[in-house]
Amino acid sequence: MTIAELLDVDACRLIEPSFAELTEDHYTALLLRALADDARLLVDEDEEPLALALHDDQGWHAASFLFRDPTLAAIECFEAFDGEIYQENRETWLAAVREYYSLELCRTVLPAVEDLPGDRMAKMEDLIREIWGDRSGSLCLDCCCGSGVGTAALRASGIRSIAYDNDPALLSLGLARGRLSPSETICIDGRAAGAYISPAPLGVAFMAGEIIGYNAGMWEGIVDQLLSLTDEALITLGTEQESGMVRTWCLERDKSIEIFENDRDPLYDRWCCLIR
Repeated sequence: MTIAELLDVDACRLIEPSFAELTEDHYTALLLRALADDARLLVDEDEEPLALALHDDQGWHAASFLFRDPTLAAIECFEAFDGEIYQENRETWLAAVREYYSLELCRTVLPAVEDLPGDRMAKMEDLIREIWGDRSGSLCLDCCCGSGVGTAALRASGIRSIAYDNDPALLSLGLARGRLSPSETICIDGRAAGAYISPAPLGVAFMAGEIIGYNAGMWEGIVDQLLSLTDEALITLGTEQESGMVRTWCLERDKSIEIFENDRDPLYDRWCCLIR
């Protein structure tokens, strides 16, 4: 369902410009500047506020409270209108919000050029099945998902996924090609993944890197978040040196790691790190 359908309106615009900005408190105050004539409040299964929607002469506008608390002013604004209250499962609203921003990204961002070899997905599927066997129905976080070939390989293996990356053009490509699902895709900085994503049993970062001196700190932050959110993670890399860096980060976090060479793909996923 769309955010408009969940609020029972014809159309609705979220006041936050991007998914990454859903944590920012000042957007609530921005919404309250509207010269509104009606209001609706969406609450979750525990009756905690999920969103406030206000109507003015431009239509319906909403602020989402998935990752921040509503202000007292927002609640008082709703009460002043004696508006309608709607209830929905938090996960349903979250999926609708992810879909909203994914479709906005498709509408506004030109897709990157496709440059992956045609057999890449099949090789990734084979690797996934070798490592995890039948994990049908399990949830996996696809960190730095790019254009979604890894997400598609996970799906083909029966594994559900939440995919995230901070490259809008690659995400736009994956969404356009159908490898990424709008309701399961997020454009965020992987170093802040824990602010937006709940823990999951599995995680992957296919073809992480290129990890070199000047960007190693950035990649360590991305890997740290992935490891903190998952029980078991697979990270693939292009070089043995990169796998050694990942080993160091894992041992510093008291994680066990197995590193092996993958002969399926000498370019993209040559070195595999299985972390528990």
